[in-house]
Amino acid sequence: MNPAILVQNLNKIYDNNFQALKDINLEIMSGEILALLGPNGAGKTTLINAICGIVQYNSGQISVSGFDAAKNYRQARACIGLVPQELTTDAFETVWNTVSFSRGLFGKPKNPQFIETLLKRLSLWDKKDNQLRKLSGGMKRRVMIAKALSHEPQILFLDEPSAGVDVELRKSMWDQVRDLRQTGVTVILTTHYIEEAEEIADRVGVINKGELILIQDKSALMKKLGNKELRLDLNKPMLAVPNELTDLNLTLKKDGCQLVFSYDSNENHSEVGRVLERLQALNITFKDLSTQQSSLEEIFVQLVGDA
Repeated sequence: MNPAILVQNLNKIYDNNFQALKDINLEIMSGEILALLGPNGAGKTTLINAICGIVQYNSGQISVSGFDAAKNYRQARACIGLVPQELTTDAFETVWNTVSFSRGLFGKPKNPQFIETLLKRLSLWDKKDNQLRKLSGGMKRRVMIAKALSHEPQILFLDEPSAGVDVELRKSMWDQVRDLRQTGVTVILTTHYIEEAEEIADRVGVINKGELILIQDKSALMKKLGNKELRLDLNKPMLAVPNELTDLNLTLKKDGCQLVFSYDSNENHSEVGRVLERLQALNITFKDLSTQQSSLEEIFVQLVGDA
């Protein structure tokens, strides 16, 4: 199966000699959800704009649904729907008209039934006759998604889709992204909300200073890099970790009432048993035990820090 997007050895250098993208190689398969994470200025938006033909790149190749993005720009761009960070809409136009107009820009014939289905899917049907200036920020964001999907693209870019959106609406948008994937649409999103990537992405890519430092299946990434913690709620509080246990990776928390043992989740779990045996030998008892896996946010901070 051909990839939806193939980026090879992509470089972008601006006139002031700032290199925004450094030898980017990326393959995105049809029907997957890829989250691109990175701090401000990392190159996320530049990469999206290069793929969408908005930014010219200095070297490298980009293929979109089999079309060379430079040689066959129109065909490649017709495969893409883009929701930019900025809310750029005609304030005095209605929802119905602005979405229908976007469809026409790509040479698609009028299809009122499709537009109706699209607006209903995005919970915009009851707003179809409203002027955009009268909509909330979250509703405007949904209109931007509707515009991007109006010409029935198979690839959708969402650049910070949850910016300025409340938590409830954010979760609703996540559900809509999942629904799109079910129809075969490939979704690439950039986000500052790491829980967004953790919630809906199949794979995670991390960009820092113009370099794609990692791209991997989300669950494999968390398994590979995630540390675990064994948390023991003690029956009696302690003032400090006993000297007999200082060789172990133990910390004392919660007013001396909780011992925490940190360990690599990929290593032999016999270390956990050894910790419990040594606690028992010292007559240190506990009333509850739990484990916690590192979050994607902690892994992201670790990766960017290492880079």
